[in-house]
Amino acid sequence: MRIVRFTTGDEPSYGVLTGELDEFGQPEEDAVVVALAGDPLYVGIKLLDTEHRLEDVRLLAPVLPRSKVVGIGRNYAAHAAELGHDLPAEPLMFLKPNTSVVGPGDPVYYPRQTSDLHYEGELAVVIGRICRDIPAEQATDVIHGYTIANDVTARDLQRSDGQWARAKGMDSFCPLGPWVETDLDPVRFTEGLKVQTHLNGDLKQDGTTADMIFDVPALVAHVSAAMTLLPGDVILTGTPEGVGPMEVGDEVEVSIEGLGTLTNKVVRR
Repeated sequence: MRIVRFTTGDEPSYGVLTGELDEFGQPEEDAVVVALAGDPLYVGIKLLDTEHRLEDVRLLAPVLPRSKVVGIGRNYAAHAAELGHDLPAEPLMFLKPNTSVVGPGDPVYYPRQTSDLHYEGELAVVIGRICRDIPAEQATDVIHGYTIANDVTARDLQRSDGQWARAKGMDSFCPLGPWVETDLDPVRFTEGLKVQTHLNGDLKQDGTTADMIFDVPALVAHVSAAMTLLPGDVILTGTPEGVGPMEVGDEVEVSIEGLGTLTNKVVRR
C-alpha cells in the first residue's frame, strides 16, 4: 500500500495511491489517490469515498517526523572508501532536524554557507509506533513502511565543523517521498533492491541495498537502544558510492526499486 500526503490547494490530506508503476518508477496515467480519514499513523487506514486523479494533486513529504530523522553514516563500504573513511564497527548515527524535511518536487536550497553541496540517495525507514530497545528480530513490528530520501550534505561544512549538525541539518536538506510503501518485504533489501541517483539525467549512484553493512533490522535495534523512537520518525540507512556535488539549477532523481522516484531541483536560497 502506497501512503501519500497531498494537497489540492487546501489543507494537507493523506491518501492511498492506486495503480501500477512504470519501468521508471512513476505511476501509470490512470493512478488515483483515495483519501484517508486522517494520518494513518494515528487513526489507521480508513478509506473515504473521495478520489482524486494523481495529476490533480500535489504530493507532499509523505511523513512529517514528529521528533527526528536519524541518519546512518558510512553504511556502504564503497561509499566510506570514496570519502577516505574506515568502516565503522557499529552504525554511525547522526540527527537531522524535522525542519530539514521537504517533499517531492520541492526545492533543495543551496545556502550561502557552503560551496560544496552533495546529493546522497538513500532508503528511508518510517517508524510506526513508539518503541525502545527493539530486538532486531522484532524490527518489522515497529516499521510503518519505507520511502526514499536524499541526505543532502554540505561536504565542506562536514569537514570543517567536526560534527554534522549544520552540514546535514539545514532547511530542505532531507527530501522524502514520493510515498510510503507499507507492504515491502524487508527480505528484499537483503536480496538487493537497486538504489540509483541521476543528476540532470546522468546516472551517478548505482548501488543495491544488499551492500549495506548493517541491515534494516540491525539499524532499528541500534537506534532504539539509544533513544525512544516515535511514530513518524525516520531512519536514513546510508548511501551507496557515487556521491558528488550538485549546483543551482540541477535536478536530482533518487530511485529505489519498488519505491518509485524522488525528484528535486536545486535553487539558490
